[in-house]
Amino acid sequence: MISTLKSSWRSVTNGAPQGSIPGPILFNIINDLDNGTEYTLSKFADNRKVRGVVDAPDGCTALQRDLDRLEKWVGSNFMKYYEGKCKVVYHRRNNSMHQYGLGANQLVYSVLAKDPGGH
Repeated sequence: MISTLKSSWRSVTNGAPQGSIPGPILFNIINDLDNGTEYTLSKFADNRKVRGVVDAPDGCTALQRDLDRLEKWVGSNFMKYYEGKCKVVYHRRNNSMHQYGLGANQLVYSVLAKDPGGH
């Protein structure tokens, strides 16, 4: 006896379903977030990382502009970001430890010897 499996359509109310196969691909294709960024924007599925060497006050200002652009993009695309995952990682102890913000929130920071994500 051969059984037939049926599935039905369900409404997706917000973004691509968690764990969907096309979700990460669609997010990278449709995403225009990196238009105009000054620093490198690494993308993996639904995670983003703004990264670069900030060794002068102008660099701090440029990085904050990229963060402001990110916050504006999130709002204009009716998306949200998880504040608990938004961090600044300093890779050297002898830097200015400039404070950055994302929207109205000041980002937490940590000092690490190497990049934990690698992407």
